[in-house]
Amino acid sequence: MPYITTDDFSEAYSKLHQRGLAFLASKFSWAARDRTRSAFDDLGLQAANWWIVPAVRQRWNSLITGQPELPYEPYFMQQHLNGKTGLRMLSIGSGICSHEMVFAQSPHFSQVVCVDIAGNLLKAAAAKARELGLANMEFREVDLYKMDWPEETYDVVFFHASLHHFEAVEDLLQTKVQTTLKQGGLVLINEYAGPNRLQYPKAQIRAINEALQLIPEAYRRRFKTDILKRWVSGPGLWRMILADPSECVDSESIIPTLHRHFEVVEERPYGGNLLMLVLKDIAHHFVDTHPESERVLQRIFAAEDAYLEDHKSDFIYGVYRKN
Repeated sequence: MPYITTDDFSEAYSKLHQRGLAFLASKFSWAARDRTRSAFDDLGLQAANWWIVPAVRQRWNSLITGQPELPYEPYFMQQHLNGKTGLRMLSIGSGICSHEMVFAQSPHFSQVVCVDIAGNLLKAAAAKARELGLANMEFREVDLYKMDWPEETYDVVFFHASLHHFEAVEDLLQTKVQTTLKQGGLVLINEYAGPNRLQYPKAQIRAINEALQLIPEAYRRRFKTDILKRWVSGPGLWRMILADPSECVDSESIIPTLHRHFEVVEERPYGGNLLMLVLKDIAHHFVDTHPESERVLQRIFAAEDAYLEDHKSDFIYGVYRKN
């Protein structure tokens, strides 16, 4: 587990150009919660991460729903909520609430409660909900560790890319989520569940770099810099804690804990083991694809598929039931 890596220096340089000196300075706050908030509570955030690539999102859809144009939200409702109405959802770490709005616009939910510490994002989400006429949405700026968990209240508890930000995952799921779910209620996750603090094994780092070499140099200029991405070392432990103390703090516990305390209804792994770090800071080259960039993407998709034949997926869509 390296405390500092070469990626830490390139990341600092990239963030200086992408988000400015004030953002870097915010990472030297003594308050861990403030450092976490600064990572997300920015409406003007621009970055070049794998999720901005349309072909990557289609890949996720294909692996989760079986259809490249069908996202997981309508798929979940078709598969698990058919004929049900008047349901209540609690979303933890909801951010800008774009996924929650999909649920709120469906006939299934009478209430969708969004909880986060990122006040700016929640305010923007509330404005968007008003614009859409979504009176069934509520927005609460509150710390998860200080909020109330009313008993037997919600039909669905939802985590989209948020559960891996919470420490003591077992306590959260077993005592708090179990308590607030109705009998037979569902936990819905779309999550990173790989190594804690993104401390990847050597074999994975090696596979990431082999995939990176499949990309021509023309597609490896880092976002908003002139730096060529030549190598990936993975993040050092100190940078992970300094940048966002909540990042992947107990991610390895997510799936084992859900298996211990809930019934597994459905699980769909969708990789990310290579693609997330391969495309980090260079994903913008693949937003508007043409034949050559499409061929490059297909090569690195194939590399990840080959890796996943012998390794468990870092990212997973899952549905779990309280019995």
